[in-house]
Formats: sequence, C-alpha cells, structure tokens
Amino acid sequence: MDIDGVSEDSSRRIQVRFITKLKAPCRVPTNAIAIPSNLTRLGLSTVVNNLLLAGNPEWEAEPFDFLIDGEFVRMSLEQFLLAKGISAEKVLEIEYIKAVVPRREEEPSVHDDWVSAVDGSHSGFILTGCYDGLGRVWESAGLCTHILEGHKDAISSVCVVNPEEAASVTLATASKDRTLRLWKYSKDDRDSNPTKIRPFKILKGHRLSVQSVASQKSGDLICSGSWDCTINLWQTDETHSEGDVSIKKRRKNDQVEESQLEGNSVATLVGHTQCVSAVVWPQHGEIYSASWDHSIRRWDVETGKDLFNIFCGKALNCLDVGGEGSTLIAAGGSDPTVRIWDPRKPGTSSPIFQFLSHKSWISSCKWHDKSSFHLLSASYDGKVRLWDLRTAWPLAVIDSHKDKVLAADWWKGDSVVSGGADSKLRISLGICVS
Repeated sequence: MDIDGVSEDSSRRIQVRFITKLKAPCRVPTNAIAIPSNLTRLGLSTVVNNLLLAGNPEWEAEPFDFLIDGEFVRMSLEQFLLAKGISAEKVLEIEYIKAVVPRREEEPSVHDDWVSAVDGSHSGFILTGCYDGLGRVWESAGLCTHILEGHKDAISSVCVVNPEEAASVTLATASKDRTLRLWKYSKDDRDSNPTKIRPFKILKGHRLSVQSVASQKSGDLICSGSWDCTINLWQTDETHSEGDVSIKKRRKNDQVEESQLEGNSVATLVGHTQCVSAVVWPQHGEIYSASWDHSIRRWDVETGKDLFNIFCGKALNCLDVGGEGSTLIAAGGSDPTVRIWDPRKPGTSSPIFQFLSHKSWISSCKWHDKSSFHLLSASYDGKVRLWDLRTAWPLAVIDSHKDKVLAADWWKGDSVVSGGADSKLRISLGICVS
C-alpha cells in the first residue's frame, strides 16, 4: 500500500495536483503527488479521501467526481490522457467535486392512482397531480396537508404560479377534463389533516384534454398546452376582469357555500398541428412549447407569433429551458434520447448534446435552477437519471420506482422528487450539485 492508500502495481506513475472549489474541510494540500496512471474515478476518490483523512482524523469518506480541463474522467487516467492528447510529462491538475449521488431515499408518499405531475419549485412544499383527479400538497414525505378537489378527470400537469416570497401561494392544475383550475394555498390555512380546498377560478376554453401548464415569472399569467393543438394564455387574478365571463355559485345542501370565478383565455397561440405536450415560460415575453408534431417553438407573447421552430423527428413529451445563460433547450419524447439545443448557435436544428442511457420514452426533463451543467430526466423505463453536460454518462440513476416514471423535478436544490405509475411520490435527498 503506498502513501495514497492505493495498491501498488506495475503501471507507470504520473504527477498530479488535486484542486477544488470546495471549502474546508474538503480541501487537500495542493502539492504535486505521484499516483498510478491506471486509476479510475473510484481510485482517485480513494486517494482524495485518504489525503483528507490524513489532515483530519475525523473525516468520513464520501464519493467524488473528477474533471480534467473541464471534462469528467470516466475511464482510467492513462486512457483519458491518450484520448485527449494530453501529455503525462507535466504535472496534471485534476479538479474534484462532490459526486452527484442521492444520500438518502425517503419513504414513498402513496397516492390512490398514478402520479402524473410533480412541481418542486417551492422550497416549502411539493405539489402533485394524480389520475384520481386530485392535486395534493406535501410538506414532507408522507405528510399531505392539503387536497385540491374539483377536477372531473385525471390531472396531467401542475404549477406553482407566484413567486416563493408571496404570503399566499397560487397553484394551477391542468386536467384531461379540458379545464385548468386555480387554487389559493396557505400553510396556515388548515382545519383538518389534510385540508380540502376548492378552486377560486375555473379556466375553460380548450376543446380537448389540457396537457401542460406553466406560469409567467410574475405570476400574473399562465399558459397551457392542449391536445387541441393550441396554447392558451390566462389571467390568474381573483377579481372579475376581462376574459372572465361569469360567477358560478357552488351549492351544498341548498346553501351557497362559496363563489367560483369562471374565466376564458386572453390569447391563443396557433401553429402546432398535434398535441402541445409541454410549455415553459422562462422569460417575460417568450413561451416555449413542444408538441407531438415533432417541433419545438418559441413564441412572442405580445404578437402571438412563433419566433423559431426546431424539428427533431420525434413526438415530444417534455421540455425545459435553462443551463448556460438560461438559454439551452432540453427535450425528450418517443425514444430513449434526451436532446439539448443551443438556439444561439448556427444550425440550431442539430442538438449539441444527446444523452442515450434510458431504455424507453422520456417523460420529463428539468434543469437545475442554480447550475449551468445539471439536469434530470425521467423515463417510462422506471428510472430518473441525473446528467452533467461535461460527460455523456449519467452521474446517478434513481431506480426507486417500480413502474413508469411520469414526472420529476428538483426540490430545495439538493433533492429530486418524482412520481409514477406505481402511484408513489418519491423524494431522493442529499444530492450535491456544484
């Protein structure tokens, strides 16, 4: 055993210096050391952990990932240097980061039917939609505090509408019953466990099932995509305004219990020729949409015109915009491939990245909101995979579901939430994204 804690062998040794952006106690000395050239990620992680243990006897080993010139090492050092044409005669700088691996799986949160939609954008709760027609608010694993009751068919998409700092949160749900509904949620508004709440506004206008819903960042408007091939825009305010056609009184035991506002769309975007399966609203004046007509479109909200089209040759199920400069487009659909485009580059129709490890259709993809490199994808193969643009291999695979995964999202920056055909919400905790 040598000083690095790695078994001696006949391979040649190379001089390396480990560097990191991590803070103490995760920093090792920056002096150059000699290590075997046949070390892979596991061996490199052993070296770093032993160096950390030498400086801190209480250090507990954890997995690390390694980058050379900004690219992940996914083979032996010798193979990597040969493949990249890097000389082994000089001191090699290797950056290490914490591995993106879930540290813990929470107990599943069981629903009465398929979990078709998940939103983890609010740090205080998780919003889910289910094939039983109910939305649910979960403060933690197994703790459902509110049930959204009102849809007459399966919920296909959910969305937290207004900014996190708002005192009262507006929620939006889209359903196969051809409507969207808006709800007011307050953590302090609880009269039972769970508390049932009714929508304050019902949005009607789509002729077929509503497949996706997304919110403008201000929360003033939402947009929805439907099987009727259109995208509708809706106001989210609680007052009677233009586009709202009637006040509908809901009765119970012949007594008026509450009022429900019924609203129409304020604008419709037309251009897709098949189901609009996904919409996102990353910037104030632009909406992105994906469709079963194999296209991704970017729309100007003010004019209603599509600014560009990307045709990928596959029916699309999911879409997100993020990554570097919050401009990269990730999408997946009727094959096992997650594709990423950069609309700023010439030849936009060709993806700049393709991730190929899934075994079935892609149901969901989501960028991490604090990282330029990381995104997740979910698939009918029952897996959630975590990706980094600096490597073609998945960083981690979450396989806690026993059936198709239908939706997934990040939560609190270090967790992944997912729902599927096993009727369970799963929470994977302790994911370090750097």
